[in-house]
This record gives sequence, structure tokens and C-alpha cells, in this order.
Amino acid sequence: MQGTVASFDAQTRTGVLLLDDGTELAFPACAFDASGLRLLRLGQRLRVERDPDGTVVRVTFPTMA
Repeated sequence: MQGTVASFDAQTRTGVLLLDDGTELAFPACAFDASGLRLLRLGQRLRVERDPDGTVVRVTFPTMA
């Protein structure tokens, strides 16, 4: 699943993605920390990984494995 960064708070390392269907999806600091990324900008495209419960566990650039 992919989405676009709608908001990102560098202090808390949390944010909100806008998915392709228009749904907003919040991600926690632990999902950002798991990505290895240092910063996000509004409008960046991200790939979202979820656990079986639907919790966002990692956000990465679409080109990262």
C-alpha cells in the first residue's frame, strides 16, 4: 500500500498519510523509526507496511526494500 505524506511532526516523529483512495492513515513514531529515514516532507510518496492487526509498523520510500 502507498500514500502521500499529508503531515509530519519531526519532534514526535509521527505523521499522517493520504492513501490513494483518499483515506487518511496516521503512523506512529515506531513506524517512522523502523524506516531508517531521518526526515519526511509534505507530498513525498511512501510505502506502508502493516502487521496482521492493521497497525502501521514501517513507512519507507517505494524504492526501498
